Amino acid sequence: MPEILPSIAEIEDRIAVGRENLRELTEQAAADSGAADEERAADRIAEQEEALKSLEEERDRILASRHS
Repeated sequence: MPEILPSIAEIEDRIAVGRENLRELTEQAAADSGAADEERAADRIAEQEEALKSLEEERDRILASRHS
């Protein structure tokens, strides 16, 4: 069965959502206090940054393959 790739528009939408999530997590981290809260927020922010990076790389690969 062939692999179905998401469209650039779908990836761009997911990137926008990821950026918004990251902004919200950053705001929450600034409002929270306590070492446990800070560590949990830092972990969530790192996970979101990694997901965003992965989406951007996927988008770039698709765009590059269209120009080949």
